[in-house]
Amino acid sequence: MPYIDQFLAVVVAEGASDLHIGEGQPPKMRRHGDVVPIRGEPVTGEEAVKMLGEICGREKWETFDERGDLDFAYQMNEQSRFRCNFLKQANGLGAVFRLVPTTIASLDELGLPQAVKRFGQVRNGLILVTGPTGSGKSTTLAALIDYINENFSRHMVTVEEPIEFVHQSKRSIVTQREVPVDCASFPDGLRAVLREDADIVLVGEMRDLETISLALTAAETGLLVFGTLHTNNARKTVDRMVDVFPANQQAQVRTMLANSLRGVLAQILLKKADGSGRIAANEILIASPAVSAIIREGATQKLQDVIVAGKGQGMQFMDDAIHALLQQGVISAREAFMKAFDKNRFKGFLPSDEQDLGLRQAPPGGTKAARIELTAL
Repeated sequence: MPYIDQFLAVVVAEGASDLHIGEGQPPKMRRHGDVVPIRGEPVTGEEAVKMLGEICGREKWETFDERGDLDFAYQMNEQSRFRCNFLKQANGLGAVFRLVPTTIASLDELGLPQAVKRFGQVRNGLILVTGPTGSGKSTTLAALIDYINENFSRHMVTVEEPIEFVHQSKRSIVTQREVPVDCASFPDGLRAVLREDADIVLVGEMRDLETISLALTAAETGLLVFGTLHTNNARKTVDRMVDVFPANQQAQVRTMLANSLRGVLAQILLKKADGSGRIAANEILIASPAVSAIIREGATQKLQDVIVAGKGQGMQFMDDAIHALLQQGVISAREAFMKAFDKNRFKGFLPSDEQDLGLRQAPPGGTKAARIELTAL
């Protein structure tokens, strides 16, 4: 048994999501959003080499030694698969292992709104699943792909770095390609999709101008494209898609996006009040003539009003989703306040002795602008 497996087994047994390894500090895991140590003793340099070197193989280790980082997937056993990132850092070697369930949960099991199934029934265009790192985007996309796989006859191609959830073909054909093993890059994988008789393509991460441009082009050619971005609501998602392009191309990109965007599913995770884990809250934007007009005009500040007014069509505003979880007693008032966009809406739910304290704090991972906004409330 590889040496690292004893630590990964703790992650699985404790219901954690990540294992963090770094020279000079104890091994730690992220459990229900918090980072906690697995043991008291720090990892030595010799131990780090043993932990990491055993499971990646000689060729990958040489690549890591040359580049300073490495992404790949590691199957510990039939029940446990991990997305691995090795890195060099100031104190030596480091690594993060993200647990990827080998069983793909359904959309219903994840508790996602029924409107999400409509995204699996679309025939072409662009659907974006967004949220901060660790918010469950990959899990949600895997459930969507599995829903299509079980209910429709399509050819789906995924381009990922690395492959996380492994799909077995059911009614559909699922072709999974890993960067850089099966294709050199995301853009190369996307170009090839156009010659592979695909109906659907999943882009593991839309991280640069070329990938986003090719995804838009693929959507315009008649493919259904699923992609991810690290944005936390629909408005920021649309702005990010446009802002990545040079200023002289943005008008054209807005037109392309207005024509091809079919929906945005933004997701964040909140801690449950009983401490048993975390639960997802979603914002859902579904394309409509009004949404297309707003994108074309560049007036994305109006999207919130469209989402709130479109509740009957399956749309959902993030703060409304958070409020519903609070009303059900699933999350605490403080958790709702810290993750909500409109702090004033949730301030009254806080205990009186926490209201002033809460206003001085920004949400975890919040931007500088967000911290300024909170201080000013």
